[in-house]
Amino acid sequence: MAHQTGISLPVPQQSRYLYYSLNVGAQASELMAALEPIVDGEAVVLGLGKAFVDLLGATRIKVQDAPVYSNAGIAIGAAPFALWIWLRGSDRGDLAHLTLQIQEALGDHAVLEDLIDGFCYQKGKDLTGYIDGTENPEGDEIQRVGFDAIGGSCVAVQKWVHDLGYFTSLSPQEQDAKIGRHKHNNEEFDAPKSAHVIRAAQETYSPEANLLRRSMPWADFSGEGLVFVAFAKEFYAFDAILKRMIGLEDGITDALFTFSRPLTTSFFWCPPMRKGKPDFGVLRGK
Repeated sequence: MAHQTGISLPVPQQSRYLYYSLNVGAQASELMAALEPIVDGEAVVLGLGKAFVDLLGATRIKVQDAPVYSNAGIAIGAAPFALWIWLRGSDRGDLAHLTLQIQEALGDHAVLEDLIDGFCYQKGKDLTGYIDGTENPEGDEIQRVGFDAIGGSCVAVQKWVHDLGYFTSLSPQEQDAKIGRHKHNNEEFDAPKSAHVIRAAQETYSPEANLLRRSMPWADFSGEGLVFVAFAKEFYAFDAILKRMIGLEDGITDALFTFSRPLTTSFFWCPPMRKGKPDFGVLRGK
């Protein structure tokens, strides 16, 4: 079995994230038959939510819904979708046509609940101007951090909304203090304890909370921000980091929350591939 290669590849120029719930009476067998010819694991990456896994009657793999995170006036809701489909490409129009094909294939079994278009900004920066995913694993570490023993991957997905008007009103020094890196050279410095890189430093957790980040900016009529996408072999790393960020560990909240906020959190499990198709059988131990 092989993992979905789109997870380990660098982010593309354009992305589209599709979030589905299931209609009453949806049949797992027909859903799997519809998804198999579409999901290649590279241009189309598939994540399965708890609702889909429960419908399938999975015994080997258990997927949990994301919890609600709340502390110190910060409240992050949970969005328990059944399916998450990440479309990767270089042309936004191609992704629009691919979306229509997926819609037709899924038919009446699934309902498209949300759609977010992401894009690459200045070779991998967040819209704040800071490089995103600086501590990402590379080489062989990608496999160790991002995938479980059978090639599956747990992914946490959040839509963060930035207040760029406020952030850009700050001096360069104030901006750097919130992130914990200098924007001009991406180097860390002796930043406040609330700085994001200190709050989220993966090596300071026990065990280490390593993530493979594949986040991308978004922008539309409602605002702009970041689609945070983090893969790992289990949900522990994301859960540990977010709890520290909202101050549950030591009472210090991450400075990110002074100019950005995540609307919801969704958890999915990305199945491995077998013979070019998503391996649903592994969910039942086959």
